[in-house]
Amino acid sequence: MTEKFRRVFKAAKPVIAMVHLGALPGSPLHDEEGGIEALVEGAARDLDALQKAGFDAIMFGNENDRPYEFQVDTASTATMAYVIGRLHERISLPFGVNVLWDPVSTIALAAATGASFVREIFTGTYASDMGPWTPDAGKAMRYRDRLGRSDLAMLYNISAEFAHSLDQRSLVDRARSTVFSSIPDAVLVSGQITGEAAALSDLEAVKKALPTTPVLANTGVKHATVADVLKIADGCIVGSSLKVDGNTWNPVDPERATEFMRLVRTARGE
Repeated sequence: MTEKFRRVFKAAKPVIAMVHLGALPGSPLHDEEGGIEALVEGAARDLDALQKAGFDAIMFGNENDRPYEFQVDTASTATMAYVIGRLHERISLPFGVNVLWDPVSTIALAAATGASFVREIFTGTYASDMGPWTPDAGKAMRYRDRLGRSDLAMLYNISAEFAHSLDQRSLVDRARSTVFSSIPDAVLVSGQITGEAAALSDLEAVKKALPTTPVLANTGVKHATVADVLKIADGCIVGSSLKVDGNTWNPVDPERATEFMRLVRTARGE
């Protein structure tokens, strides 16, 4: 395990829960009538439910800002910073941020809010629903250091959702190369779309190739599968399974969240 990963995530096999903000100003699904206060209220409700359920960390993301952008509007990052700032005093867990799909804005938001970690697509070349996708890990990490956040833990998603890798190498070879060339603090393995699971065989292959690097399941972990996932992975990120009816776009269901962490504690032998 990397030093940063151990420092941020105290639990063995940490489980990170998503706080999906409502659509931000300027995005097509934004609730103009509810405005900023509706964003704050929705995030506060989900945050409280997840912390009460006993998750190890939380992550704020703009999952509702469909269609996604590679260079997000400045208002999106500013609004996310405002919402997190409004909630800051009630956050009792380590928290991270993810501005889809913009590594530089994600780093900027982390620096502005004091986040402990970030998640993004930092490496690779993809054909995607949003067009050609060519992130720049070197630019993002240098920007992180220029902002004085060399302490920020970097979680690299190596199998982008809504996209197909144009790299001819296997997922395992791409994972090995990413660790060698880009120095991630963890590697994340995803399914094809938000809420869809990564294949356990992919998780197992990547973890076998990276025995000393944290490997986390990034999408689609469910109540029925979390024990199997944690037998292989070093942790997971979960969002959709915690929502009312298991629907990504619904609020967090406190009972589903509590039951999920009960299953996690059992799987971890706690």
